[in-house]
Amino acid sequence: MKISHFLATMAISAASMVASAPAVAADAPAKMADGTLVAANGMTLYTFDNDKPGSGKSVCNGPCAGLWPPLMAPSTEQPTGDYSVVTRDDGSRQLAYKGKPLYFYKADQKAGDRTGDKFKDVWHIVKE
Repeated sequence: MKISHFLATMAISAASMVASAPAVAADAPAKMADGTLVAANGMTLYTFDNDKPGSGKSVCNGPCAGLWPPLMAPSTEQPTGDYSVVTRDDGSRQLAYKGKPLYFYKADQKAGDRTGDKFKDVWHIVKE
């Protein structure tokens, strides 16, 4: 009887841990819209040629990040698949796609704007 009670208690505990565990986002941190990667707010996302894929780092800091704000990753974000997190110089977390950090462009005013594409031939929208 004690073993069956123990097993039942363990099953209930396991089920409650799964139910209360932080959910891995069912939705990706970004999505493709009209052939371009956009954030949840619909704003276009960009990559920077000077960032090395898979380095785990962003090289756009300081004034650069003022013009190209990073797509930040909350501390609870546990991206999967093509998404990962890189650590910025200030220790904050930024989302990356296929190893490349993701950024917005400050001059984009509304969802769907893509004014930063090919800026100085080093900034690019992410395409399908």
